[in-house]
Amino acid sequence: MELWFTEKQTENFGITAKVSRTLHTERTPYQRIDVLETVEYGRMLVLDGMVMCTDRDEFIYHEMIAHVPLFTHPDPKQVLVIGGGDGGTIREVVKHPRVERAVLAEIDERVIAVSKEYFPALSRGFADPRVEIEVGDGIAHVKANKDTYDVILVDSTEPIGPAEGLFAREFYEGIYEALRPGGVFVAQTESPLFNAALISRVWRDIASIYPVTRLYLAPVPTYPTGMWSFTLGSKGPDPLQAEGQDETAIETRYYTPEVHRASFALPRFVEELLAR
Repeated sequence: MELWFTEKQTENFGITAKVSRTLHTERTPYQRIDVLETVEYGRMLVLDGMVMCTDRDEFIYHEMIAHVPLFTHPDPKQVLVIGGGDGGTIREVVKHPRVERAVLAEIDERVIAVSKEYFPALSRGFADPRVEIEVGDGIAHVKANKDTYDVILVDSTEPIGPAEGLFAREFYEGIYEALRPGGVFVAQTESPLFNAALISRVWRDIASIYPVTRLYLAPVPTYPTGMWSFTLGSKGPDPLQAEGQDETAIETRYYTPEVHRASFALPRFVEELLAR
C-alpha cells in the first residue's frame, strides 16, 4: 500500500507527495507537528497540515528571506528572527560576519527541538555562539525591545492561529519602533495567486509606515502555487540600491547579487495588487 500526504491549499486545490515513512508526529499546545520522509523532496516539516520546509527546496526560501534584507542594510549587527523555529533563517543570518547577535523568538519550543533532531543541516545555526533563543511571543518581544535591531525577519506560518497577529498593521508599527535608525525588516507574505487580498492589505499597511517599501518574489516549489512573496519595509536603505557587504563572501545555493535585483522585477498582475 502506498502512503501519500496531501496539503489542501484551498478548498479546491492541494499538493501531494509520496511518503516512504512517518518519522515523527505530536500535538503541542500550539499546533500539530509532523515530520515525513518523502520520495521526491526528502524530509518534510509539516505544521497543522501545511508544508513548512523540505530538504530539497528549503534553501530558496531561507536564503531569500535572509540575504535580501541583510545585504540591503549596510551594517547589520543586531538581527531578530520571529518564528522560524526550524532554524533555516537563522542559519543564513549567521553566515554574515558583521552580525554580532541573532535572536530567535519562537512561540513553540517543540518546533525547535524537533528540527534539531530531524533537520540537522537546517538547524545547525542554533549552535553559533551569536544566536540567542527566546521561546515566547514574537509580538511581545518586539514591544519590549524598542530601538534595538538593525534587521528583523518575520518567518511566520500562514496567517491563521498563532501567526495571525504577525500580519496586522499594529505589528508592523511595533517592528518600526523596534528597529534602529536605518533599520530594515522583511515578512513572508504568501502567494500572489492565492493570497491577493492579503498582499494588497499588507502592502498598504507597510507602505503607510515605512519610507521605503518593496515586494519581491522567489520560487518555492512546495509552497502554494510555487510563487512566493516577501514584503520589505525600510527606514532608509533601498534594496534596489544595496551597497552592503560583499555578496561573494557568503556561501549560497540560490541567492546571488543578480537574483537580488531580479527578484524585485514584478509581473504585471503582482504590480496591480500593489496598486489596489
